[in-house]
Amino acid sequence: MKKVLVIEDEKNILKGLMDNLKAEGFDVIGESIGKNGLATALGENVDLILLDLMLPDMSGLDICREIKKKKISVPIIMLTAKSKESDKILGLELGADDYITKPFSVNEVIARIRAVLRRVAVHDKAKKEKLENYEFDDIKVDFVKYEAWRGKKLLKLSKREFEVLEYFIKRKGEVVTRNDLLDVVWGYETFPTTRTVDNFVARIRKQIEKKPADPQYLLSIRGAGYKFTHD
Repeated sequence: MKKVLVIEDEKNILKGLMDNLKAEGFDVIGESIGKNGLATALGENVDLILLDLMLPDMSGLDICREIKKKKISVPIIMLTAKSKESDKILGLELGADDYITKPFSVNEVIARIRAVLRRVAVHDKAKKEKLENYEFDDIKVDFVKYEAWRGKKLLKLSKREFEVLEYFIKRKGEVVTRNDLLDVVWGYETFPTTRTVDNFVARIRKQIEKKPADPQYLLSIRGAGYKFTHD
């Protein structure tokens, strides 16, 4: 059973969220004071935090900042009456994983919680399944030393490009979406875009493909993403 911490000072909203989350099978802890919520977040082993931005004693942004400062990787969904893009970006840059603007429906909140928890599970699984070495045709890749060779030629790949290539290889033959890569490789501490993925794929192709404009390994799947393949 997943444990969710709700930090919300409006008592009716707090009770409504707690009741509905419990009905959906979650274990729920509720806090209406920011400092108490922060203490619970740091002291309890929770799977996700619903965090109100506007609290009477300290802001949700400060709580988010303190949680991340302690290197706690629990996912955070911000709840707020503010809708300015700058507020959303600041929350995400501090480490929040999603942002829900009030008023919201309980069904939306539950759907967002399940989506974030799925992304976390995919990310954690990918990190545990670390490849050490891989060969395809005349290319040899060492993911421990971060070295790649085509015959005797050392290929120039950055650490992040190795991570992207590794994920494609682990998903060999499957379509990988841009959002898959953002969730797994970049994770939740940065704020990249799907265009970032396209740029990384282009750079990787320049290293591993004999004809980058006509790739044979890292293929584009129109409207879906990319696929790594080789015989």
